[in-house]
Amino acid sequence: MFNLEALDLARIQFAFTVSFHIIFPAITIGLASFLAVLEGLWLKTHNDTYRDLYHFWSKIFAVNFGMGVVSGLVMAYEFGTNWSRFSDFAGSITGPLLTYEVLTAFFLEAGFLGVMLFGWNRVGRGLHFFATVMVAIGTLISTFWILASNSWMQTPQGFQIVDGRVMPMDWLAIVFNPSFPYRLAHMAIAAFVATAFFVGSSAAWHLLRGNDTRQVRKMLSMALWMALIVAPIQAVVGDAHGLNTLEHQPAKIAAIEGHWENADNGPTPLVLFGLPDMQAEKTRYAVEIPYLGSLILTHSLDKQIPALKSFAKEDRPNATIIFWSFRVMAGLGMLMILAGLLGLALRRSGGLYRHRGFLRFVMWMGPSGLVAMLAGWITTEVGRQPWVVYGLLRTADAASHHSVAQMSVSLALFVVIYFSVFTVGIGYMMKLVRKGPQPHHEHAAGNTFGQVVTPRRPLSADAENLDTDARVN
Repeated sequence: MFNLEALDLARIQFAFTVSFHIIFPAITIGLASFLAVLEGLWLKTHNDTYRDLYHFWSKIFAVNFGMGVVSGLVMAYEFGTNWSRFSDFAGSITGPLLTYEVLTAFFLEAGFLGVMLFGWNRVGRGLHFFATVMVAIGTLISTFWILASNSWMQTPQGFQIVDGRVMPMDWLAIVFNPSFPYRLAHMAIAAFVATAFFVGSSAAWHLLRGNDTRQVRKMLSMALWMALIVAPIQAVVGDAHGLNTLEHQPAKIAAIEGHWENADNGPTPLVLFGLPDMQAEKTRYAVEIPYLGSLILTHSLDKQIPALKSFAKEDRPNATIIFWSFRVMAGLGMLMILAGLLGLALRRSGGLYRHRGFLRFVMWMGPSGLVAMLAGWITTEVGRQPWVVYGLLRTADAASHHSVAQMSVSLALFVVIYFSVFTVGIGYMMKLVRKGPQPHHEHAAGNTFGQVVTPRRPLSADAENLDTDARVN
């Protein structure tokens, strides 16, 4: 298949499935916390706008959560089928960490999800809010364990190698490895930012079509407050993460910067744009800013960063890929900060909900958080190469023994099935978004808190006919 080896196909297959999957947990993490905030505000203020938004976004959350669970199951099997030698080498650490995620986060989410989605009219207000908060906490606990496992692969510690296998010696050192705090914060904030722009884009879409309701305005307002506050924090966390990566994975930083060699003892320039050439060992057409590389990466004007040529060729990550994936992430991050600042300016001038140019900007920024997050994961995972467990196990030594034909067929099946199944799911979720928030009649028959009513089918969480209510104004 395209003259690729079985190892290349195994890597592409895992990259495809994990990239598809990570979109759904990111939105789940953000929406779960958003729903907890909405319900808490409704209980505190009794403003029905928050209640209406809760019911609207809970339907989208339910669809997104289901797709996240389904897409995530596949990767657990891939560890055994495509990466069996990695599982044999490091399974004594990654296995328990993923088990802790199931025992804590998944059980917590599963235990309260039904109450959250279908208990609005069946349990008391306090218990329902508690269930929503527990689901939100569960998503964050899940993030904790997944990032602990992945971060250990980036900066492994707390182990010994016995008979060619990793043996855990200090679980606190394993979990709280050097890169873990930075990567956990970076991922959690990325989920909140991505959700904020998803919500804000939905609101902007409705406002541009004349659906100017108090619920839609509140969606846009809350999303832009989140962008204004959290996007700059993400930039600060990203800077700290970069300093940590420079200390523990200097080859990754050199590749991100397209920096091949240090001249004399001068400071390192920042390469804004260029085309890193792995064969020629240089960055073609480089546009550089003197001193700025040293200032950003070492917080000084004279220190140098390691250059790619100081590492053996077989130990260098692919600079051509991560040079640009990093810049996509950073560029979108700057646009997110800009959106928050413009929103603040328009809020003060009174034009936040009427400035059509800004609304179009926010609408088109809808997928920016997810795209930036995917670009960030590409940067960190491709930048770890050629290692699966950094400095301990190479990717080439971690893969199962499969033929090119086997990997080609399985990859093709994954592509066809994923696009068939998840296109339908995403399409349905977007249909719910286009429908927009509707007033929720709290005191209608059978619609009061704590009243026992007949259980309904799961899909009846969206009881109205989407086809008749999804008209575009």
